[in-house]
Amino acid sequence: MPSSPGASPLAQRDFRLLFGGSGISAIGDQFTLVALPWLVLKLTGSPAALGLVLATMALPRAAFMLIGGAVVDRLSPRRVLLAARAVNALLVSLLAALVLGGAIHMGLVYALALGIGLATAFAYPAGSAMLPQLVAPAQLRAANALFMAMRQLSMLVGPALAGLLISVGAHGRHGNVADATGLGLAFAVDALSFVCSLVSLVLIRIHGDHHPRTPEGGVLANVVAGIRAAWADLPLRAFVLYAAVVSVFVGGPIQVGLPMLADTRLDLGAASLGILMTANGGGMLVGSMLSGLAAKLVRNRLGLMVLGIDSLAGLALAALAFDHSTLAGAALLATTGVLGGIVQVTIVSWIQHRVALEMMGRTMSLLMFTFMGLGPLSAAIAGSLLKVVSLPALFAGAGLMLTAIALTCMASPALRSIGMSSRAPAAAG
Repeated sequence: MPSSPGASPLAQRDFRLLFGGSGISAIGDQFTLVALPWLVLKLTGSPAALGLVLATMALPRAAFMLIGGAVVDRLSPRRVLLAARAVNALLVSLLAALVLGGAIHMGLVYALALGIGLATAFAYPAGSAMLPQLVAPAQLRAANALFMAMRQLSMLVGPALAGLLISVGAHGRHGNVADATGLGLAFAVDALSFVCSLVSLVLIRIHGDHHPRTPEGGVLANVVAGIRAAWADLPLRAFVLYAAVVSVFVGGPIQVGLPMLADTRLDLGAASLGILMTANGGGMLVGSMLSGLAAKLVRNRLGLMVLGIDSLAGLALAALAFDHSTLAGAALLATTGVLGGIVQVTIVSWIQHRVALEMMGRTMSLLMFTFMGLGPLSAAIAGSLLKVVSLPALFAGAGLMLTAIALTCMASPALRSIGMSSRAPAAAG
């Protein structure tokens, strides 16, 4: 049972298990995120092949995200997360064995990337739907802040450790793969981290395990019911539509523009990109820790806070159009990171507090789809735009568009009404 509202989420045994297992797994994920692109480049030397592998992971993840949310609501989120991470552990273990055995080739890389993407489509909504069953509603903001801080720390620590491990085995060759020893060990570390997460999930018990909800209709019907429920909730509908628009106008310029900025305008090349990303991640870590203070200051005006923060973030993004310094760019990205960290924790906590548990998986998957599904589309649009507009114009246009959208949406009563005390009526389906 969740602990008392005034206690820290870490006082709850099951939360500690989920937090610890997920933290180890998050660090392990960074090993694969570093090793997989390096493996593809060692096998092919082709950036196009790398892009295709990343798309092979991202597209099925986005396409099946809503189905994953429906499956989570039909079953226990713990059991779905357990199954998804077990599949990931198996696939990454196989990848490690193939690399170390010298039997890896690009056909297998594509197949394994596809499987990892599909499993992740179920893992993401399961993890988000599981959290409200472990802590009291008043603890959700603190719990989400802890998880965001953990993820940002893993992104700061994990890549450095992965790079060190791969470099230690840089001269080991198995079959047609250079650096195979280091790459294989990196994948093995990720596989071991999944095992740690599986152990923690086996020990956790949640309400949904013992009181499963009787499924009504098929999975696709459940997906439709989830979309209808979100659409019927006016503030939630307004925010999902707002997030979708922001993702299209901002996500792609950031994904495509930052590497181009580091390569063409900054002084340290690839190192500049690493510094920019680290600054953004560090900012999000700080923002997650400040989210509680921000929520108290704005009290029940979270919608206005989000729109105000996004309008400022847009100006910081537009300022990148004038950036020729790694230090100045890092300062801007750290600023947007702080603002983004505050927004993410408060909004996710609001949704988890507002939505009924039986709809949580579908609602969280819908929110994730607005970013993971529309993000690749936005990146493709931004890449095409860079053929006809300059990089400064891309940053200035995206940033000013975000500011304009946020300021315009302040006239929306539905977005302004977003607040932690609001709760939607229970929805059937």
